[in-house]
Amino acid sequence: MYKIQLRIYLWCIAMCLPVLTFPQADTTLSLLNQTIKDKGRQYKQQPDFYKAHTFFLAKEWDSVMVYSMRQLEKRNSSEVEDYSRYFRATGFARKGLLDEALKEYAAISQQFDFYYKVRLSIGEILLEQNKFKLAIPYFKEIEALEDTPALGFKVSSVVHNLGLCYLHLGRFKEAEQCLFKGFKMQEKSKDTLALIGSYMDIATLYYEQYQDDKAIPNFIKAYELSKKVNDFALKQNAALNMAVVEENKENFTTALNYRKEYEAWRDSLNNRNKVWELAELEKKFAVSQKQKEVNQLISENKVKKAERDRLVYTSGILLVLIAVLIYFYRQKIKINRIIEAQKAKLNDLNAAKDRLFSIVSHDLRSSVSALKSSNAYLLQHYEKKEYEALDKQLHNSSEIANSTYNLLDNLLNWALLQTKQAYFNMEALRLLPLLEQVAYNYTAIMHAKDIHFTIDVPARAVVFADRDSLKLVLRNLLDNAIKYTAGGGLIKIDAAVNEDNKVQLRITDTGIGMSAEVIEEVLKESDVLINKKNGTGAGLGLQLCKSILLKNKGALAIESEPGKGTAMIITLQMPHKNG
Repeated sequence: MYKIQLRIYLWCIAMCLPVLTFPQADTTLSLLNQTIKDKGRQYKQQPDFYKAHTFFLAKEWDSVMVYSMRQLEKRNSSEVEDYSRYFRATGFARKGLLDEALKEYAAISQQFDFYYKVRLSIGEILLEQNKFKLAIPYFKEIEALEDTPALGFKVSSVVHNLGLCYLHLGRFKEAEQCLFKGFKMQEKSKDTLALIGSYMDIATLYYEQYQDDKAIPNFIKAYELSKKVNDFALKQNAALNMAVVEENKENFTTALNYRKEYEAWRDSLNNRNKVWELAELEKKFAVSQKQKEVNQLISENKVKKAERDRLVYTSGILLVLIAVLIYFYRQKIKINRIIEAQKAKLNDLNAAKDRLFSIVSHDLRSSVSALKSSNAYLLQHYEKKEYEALDKQLHNSSEIANSTYNLLDNLLNWALLQTKQAYFNMEALRLLPLLEQVAYNYTAIMHAKDIHFTIDVPARAVVFADRDSLKLVLRNLLDNAIKYTAGGGLIKIDAAVNEDNKVQLRITDTGIGMSAEVIEEVLKESDVLINKKNGTGAGLGLQLCKSILLKNKGALAIESEPGKGTAMIITLQMPHKNG
C-alpha cells in the first residue's frame, strides 16, 4: 500500500513541477516590457544595450546573453548595469543555467525598478533546485505584496509555490495553509489551469499523510476540471493520476482506460511539439532566406547611397565654388561703385571748397579794401572838420569791420567742425539773457539802419545746449537778418514750446526773402553752399548754423517768400527734469 502511495506521490510531483515553476513565464508582462522598450529608446546610443533589449523582447536568449555581457564589460550607469544583468540572468534561467542565473540576479541592486521580480525569480530557481528552505524567505517577501495586474504575475502562484516548499520539507500544516490560501485566490480569480495544479498538489499533500479519503476526491476534481482546458500536459497528468488511483483500488479495467487516455494525450502532446518544432524550423528558414534578401538589398543600397553621396558632395562643392565666385564678383562691383561714388563726391567737395576759398578770399579782400577806403575818407573828413560826415563814415567802418570779423569767425569754427576739434559743453541755458547779450553787439548797426528790433521771449525759457556755439548761431542769423533788411524794416525774436516739448526760437525779418529753390538749396544735406545771388558771402554761415544745431541735437527750418521777409526757426531741446 505504501509503495503504491509513494509511486503516486512521485508521479504527481514529477508532473506538477514543470507547471508550477516559473508560473509567470508565459504571461505577457506588459508593464515590464513597456518599461524595457522605454529604456531601449532612452539608451539607444549604446548599441549593445539596445540590441540586448531588442533580443530580450523577442525571447532570443542566446543573443540576449551575448550583448548584455558586452554591455556589462563597459562602464555603465547603475540603471544600465541593473537592466543588463536582468537580461542576462533571465537568459540563463530560460536556458536552464540556473546557477549562473542566480549569480546575475544577486548582483542586481535594490534600486532596480522591478527588484521584486528579481526576488521572485531567485525563489523559483531555488524551488526548482529543490533548495526549498532557501526559497521560502523569497516567496514570503513576495507574498506580502498587493495582488495587482501591474505586478506581472499572480500572488496566488507565489503562495502555492510556498506551499510546495513546505510540502517537500514535511511541514504539512504550513503547506496545507498555503495551498488552500492559494487555492481560494485562484478560485476567486477563476484561474482554471492553476486550480487543476492546486487540486493535484493538495491531493499529494493528503497522500503523503496517508489520508486517501481526502486525496482521491481532489484527484477526481483535477481530472474533471482538466476536461475543460486545452492544456495537453495537464490532461495527461490528470489521467495518469486517476490511473494510479484506480490501480491502487485494484479497478484495473478502469485504470487501463485512464492509461489509454494518458497515452493518447501524451501522443497528442508529442505530435503538437513536433508540429511546433517543424513550424519553428520553417520559420527560421524563411527568416534566413528573407535575411539574405535583406542583406543583398542593404549592400545594393549602400552602393547606390555611396554613388548618390558622391554626386551630392560634388554638386555641393561646385555650387559653393560658384556661389563664392558670384559673391566676390558682386563685392568687387559693389566696392568699385562705392569707390567711384566716393571719388565723385570727393571731387565735388574739393571743387566746392576751392570755390569757397576763392569767394571767401574775394570777400576778405573786398572787406579790407572797403575798410582801407573808409579810413581814407575818415582822414579827409577829420582834416576838413566835417564831423557829421565823419560820424557817418565811422559807423560804416564799424559795420565793415563787424562783417569781416563774422566772416573770419565763421571760417575758424567751420574749420574746427571739419577737423572734429570743436568742443560742446551741453548745459541748461536761460534763453533771454543770451539773446540780449548777442543783440547788444548789433544795437548800433540796427539803429544806424533805422531797423525796429523786439525780443518777445519768456524770462523763464531754458534750453539745453552749448553756450558758445549757440551764440555763434544767433550772431549769424541776426547778422543775416540785418544785412538783408532795408532801412525802416522790422526784426523780431520770439520763442514758444512745441508739441514735442522742445523750444522753437523764431528770428523773423521783413527783408528781401528767399524763393523755395533757395530754401531747398540751403537746407539740403551738403558740406558747403555757394550762393552769391543776394549779396556777398558763400552761404558758409547757414551751413555752419546747421552743423552746430545738429551737434546741439537741434534743427533749423526756414519760412520765407521773396519780398515778404524770412523766418529762421531754431528748434532746441529743453533740459531733462532729473538734470
